[in-house]
Amino acid sequence: MSNKVMMSCALTGAGETTAKNPDVPVTPKEIADSAIKAAKAGATIAHIHVRDPETGKLSHDVNLFRETVERIREADTDIIINLTSGGGGDWVPSDADPTRGGEGTDIQTPEERHEPVKELLPEMCTIDCGSTNFGNMLYLGPTDWLRRHAKMVQDSGVKPELECFDTGHVRFANQLYQEGLLDGDPLFQFCLGIPWGAAADAETLSYMKSRVPENSRWASFGIGKMQMPMVAESVMQGGNVRVGLEDNLYLKKGQLATNEQLVDKAAGIIQSLGSDIMTPAEARQELNLLNPYGKEA
Repeated sequence: MSNKVMMSCALTGAGETTAKNPDVPVTPKEIADSAIKAAKAGATIAHIHVRDPETGKLSHDVNLFRETVERIREADTDIIINLTSGGGGDWVPSDADPTRGGEGTDIQTPEERHEPVKELLPEMCTIDCGSTNFGNMLYLGPTDWLRRHAKMVQDSGVKPELECFDTGHVRFANQLYQEGLLDGDPLFQFCLGIPWGAAADAETLSYMKSRVPENSRWASFGIGKMQMPMVAESVMQGGNVRVGLEDNLYLKKGQLATNEQLVDKAAGIIQSLGSDIMTPAEARQELNLLNPYGKEA
């Protein structure tokens, strides 16, 4: 068990959650403010999607990312910025013609997915390491696309977080590392409990962490009611953690949460297990990150 744990807060995500919890942040100001509150509650890293301020739905607009990032960078409270670059992967076959995408399909090329990272040079960004069934939708991540994407991230100098929703994703992330498309020590995020990917339980986590290179660092999260149990399990198995409204809307049954409340609750679990939370400065040293303006720390 590590004495220092990195805690990510996934602030808003891309799902249809804004009608279910009014504290899911939507505008760049709301997302930035939520990141700052999460940082004050103890979060090390802010994982950021953006939403259309008018509709609340997922957006890929670089200007929305820019405003959000600038607001966080200008704040007095420090937190590491981790931008999603896994957007634009949703494929829903059309009922009329299953060879074409139907309503809900949203596909971006690797170059389009990478655009906010290229423009803003955050300290970290995600790479989703394969295709997966995501409920009744397919998340599309062909391996040649992922190689192109990994190379662009590598060239940017930004640290990739390798998001693995199933065991095959871990295998492919290892392949990226073996092919020289990842610099430094790999950083894995095990995304557990999403239908129909890897299960959110101790056995699955133990297996996935056993399959990464020895010099890797890893975190995991569970969705919904498994968010806090997986915080505890990750700490007990020597990893890092993620919480936030992207993955879970409730503080407890029947009580809606804010991001800072989820961070505070997770911090209590971490500390009760004898560990503590890394500061952003400590995590930058641990991960050899760029600073927020694209230079080495």
